[in-house]
Amino acid sequence: MIGGLRTTSRHLLAGASVIGLLAMGTPEAKAQNMQEIQAQIDQMQATIKALQKQVQDAKAQASAANATAADAAAKGSDIDLKVAWKGAPQFSSADGKKFTFKVRGRVEAEYDHVNQDTAVTTYPDVSATELRRARLGVEGVVYYDVKYILEVDFANDVVAVKDAYLQYQGVKIGDTPLYFRAGNFRTPNSFELLTSELFVDTLERAAFVTGWQLDRQVGFQVSYWQDHWGLAAGIFGDRFNAANNPQPLFPGFTGDEDVTFAARATVAPINRQLNGVNQVLFFGASVRTRDIGDDQPLLQYTQRGADFHLANNTINTGRIGKEDTFWGLEAATLWGPFSLQGEYSHLDVDLPNSALIPSNPPGAAQLSTAANPFINPLTGVRTPDPEYNGWYVTGTWFFGGHKNYNKEGKWDRPTIDNPLRWNEGGGWGGLELVGKYDVLDMSDASFNNAGKFGCPTTRLYPGLAATTGASATIGASSLGLCGEQRTWIVGVNWYLNDYVRLMFNYSEADLSGYPLTAVASGTSLAPDAPATIAGFDNAKVRGFGMRAQVDW
Repeated sequence: MIGGLRTTSRHLLAGASVIGLLAMGTPEAKAQNMQEIQAQIDQMQATIKALQKQVQDAKAQASAANATAADAAAKGSDIDLKVAWKGAPQFSSADGKKFTFKVRGRVEAEYDHVNQDTAVTTYPDVSATELRRARLGVEGVVYYDVKYILEVDFANDVVAVKDAYLQYQGVKIGDTPLYFRAGNFRTPNSFELLTSELFVDTLERAAFVTGWQLDRQVGFQVSYWQDHWGLAAGIFGDRFNAANNPQPLFPGFTGDEDVTFAARATVAPINRQLNGVNQVLFFGASVRTRDIGDDQPLLQYTQRGADFHLANNTINTGRIGKEDTFWGLEAATLWGPFSLQGEYSHLDVDLPNSALIPSNPPGAAQLSTAANPFINPLTGVRTPDPEYNGWYVTGTWFFGGHKNYNKEGKWDRPTIDNPLRWNEGGGWGGLELVGKYDVLDMSDASFNNAGKFGCPTTRLYPGLAATTGASATIGASSLGLCGEQRTWIVGVNWYLNDYVRLMFNYSEADLSGYPLTAVASGTSLAPDAPATIAGFDNAKVRGFGMRAQVDW
């Protein structure tokens, strides 16, 4: 503005000079117009003085504004605010680092249609909808170094705390923070567990992740992540809102909670973007050990048919584990639109070895004990500890976008090249084709063949207690369901934009390897005479599922 005023002044002076020279061309003109010219010059000089005053006033105003801004920054004024859009408004201090605050959440509506092979499993077919997830929460940073997240799920009218933790990130090794996290969050295990369900390629994670309860737990963790490698380790208590919740000795009191240790190491020898193409080669390994509290129920392992959330459990060990140890290996690659990932996992389960085990029914006023169901009271022989395996391989191809790798060893939010904008005549989003083969092998020969003192010991479908006594003949309610499920899945994911996704999966599972169970006569499975049932052997569970999701 000041420069413009100066230019105007110079133009006015030049104009006055030109007028004067032209006016002096003849004596007659000089005599006739001298007074008029003098008047014009006086007017221009007055205008120049006024413009000079405006320049001086503008300089004073700019100086005052600079002083006010400096004073506001020094005092932390309320105008120190910046707003950015990241799915939802994110508010932060002007530097974008000192303070941040953002409302976060997601909604996922789902439909499953499942044929559960009723003739074998006795389970009815499924055609049902559900609100799979409906979460609302907040996240942010306080004074640069303290991060917080609190998110609660309200799906299906059940309130469940999900991520809820504080993380201090003010300690650095070189330029990289060392993270100290405390609260409720996922244990450092499995590539697919740590990838948000928003970016998992199929409707559900791998069967071993859910079957072996790799999930959030309350605990403390230290982690360090570089672009090409990372480490994490933590110690945890039990889980919120889960099958293995702490059970009180009496209402309002828990005596001895479960204890979990977990750790993970990752390496990504290739993690780069070359000519606009993401290139990643990743390997990882993790371990988790759990030991139940002295007054807690034994660990249980279940999985739903064909990896559908609304299907019945086709694998169910009942409560068998006093301790367990998980270890897993991970690998993934991303090369432009193509990705391939896989994991192999192993679970060692330690059965209780004492003569008596805790028995803690809800609301009991005192701790009681029960006979160990894995020891034959006639022979004193203890059932061998079972070992289980699980693995999967997933391949995807992206059209109109690409995946992104997070240095913490997981997939991150994908990039969509042309978000859907039909009303503007352009953009169709991104399309991802998915193929997955998922195996959960919970058919341990020694455990399955232990008869009444092995897999068929615990409460199974349709849900009454196992037959007591030393007889090898079991009631139908205790049919052994420790089997193997091999599932293949094909799917299409349509990303309308970076925050909205429609999912379509077809899934089919073959069941095998269940224990032979002698069923007593007079039951629904053997109405006339004793029979031998091979669990759900040769059953085939298949169907399709659809999901619409949005997050912010």
